[in-house]
Amino acid sequence: MAFDFTIDPDVTQARTLPSAFYLGPALHALTRERVFARTWQWLGDLGDVAAPGSLSPRAMLPGHLDEPLLLARDAGGELRCLSNVCTHRGNILVGASCRAEQIRCSYHSRRFDLAGRMTFMPGFEQAKNFPAPADHLPRVPFADFAGQAFASLAPAAPFESFVGGIRERLAWMPFEELRHDPARDRDFEVAAHWALYVENYLEGLHIPFLHPALNQVLDMDRYDYHLGRYASLQLALAREGDAAFELPPTSPDHGQRVAAYYWWVFPNLMLNFYPWGLSLNLVQPLAPDRTRVSFRGYVRDGRLAGGAGAALDQVEQEDEAAVEAVQRGLRSRLYDRGRYSPSHERGVHHFHRLLCEFLAAPSTPSLASECSTSS
Repeated sequence: MAFDFTIDPDVTQARTLPSAFYLGPALHALTRERVFARTWQWLGDLGDVAAPGSLSPRAMLPGHLDEPLLLARDAGGELRCLSNVCTHRGNILVGASCRAEQIRCSYHSRRFDLAGRMTFMPGFEQAKNFPAPADHLPRVPFADFAGQAFASLAPAAPFESFVGGIRERLAWMPFEELRHDPARDRDFEVAAHWALYVENYLEGLHIPFLHPALNQVLDMDRYDYHLGRYASLQLALAREGDAAFELPPTSPDHGQRVAAYYWWVFPNLMLNFYPWGLSLNLVQPLAPDRTRVSFRGYVRDGRLAGGAGAALDQVEQEDEAAVEAVQRGLRSRLYDRGRYSPSHERGVHHFHRLLCEFLAAPSTPSLASECSTSS
């Protein structure tokens, strides 16, 4: 499918994406292959694969990419991300987290070591050129950050290109102290296009009008935006008396009362750092007008529960109502494109330009040709 939307690089005169982007199944499918298959997707935390011999099945972007993957830590402690699909007839290999010395297919007993190499297969004694490299499990590009797992089927750029700015700015933060708190986990379904949810996240212009409680704790006069290549930061400062980070002298923000670091990683991940810990939000496309948003909470100091991260459920409900109203409005015959606020919507403009860049690129190579087999 041809894609010819363009966004002027000058935010002061640019117009937003046309409404057609948010409405049809063809662009939804194109985005799946050209955007999501070529970016780094969150696979969950690494808590269940700490020990040698650990296996943990993961689904990459359920409801959209739906790629079955497997985290495998071998006896030597090396962690790999492998395909979780048997190379014989396509059976799912591992259904639940476990400890094992090998990976065995329950269908025809093909076996692999924890590096993904096929080691045994009954009934193939007369097969020629067997085993071949294609009989091993494909190894998928993998990275970890702050105790979280990430993978990409065909990465357009290295993982550090997406998160390097976060590592640098938050180098002082003890990520190893973050602990998963299931009580903070939430999953929401929103009747809107996934990109509308991201756009809403990327600007603070709506906060005084949509989030009265949040507006009371943030100093919106000093709300600031920082753009990276594949990520952006909204730096939210606290009003006097409200919760803020105690920043060390090594922090570039030392001396400021930071209430929250709102980091967005292209295309669909939000890492919201508060004094109490991390709220990780994954935006998952389900249909052109339906999105699942998963919240996962990781606590560093539960005593610091107030401030910008105190009423996330309320803020979520307010955001959902807004983006669902926009989704309905985009069906109007009287609307096509809008304009950007140069002071508050540079992040949205940045996001739209990245979408156009990825959608204009050639189709994604297949996993088999893009990813090397395990060695």
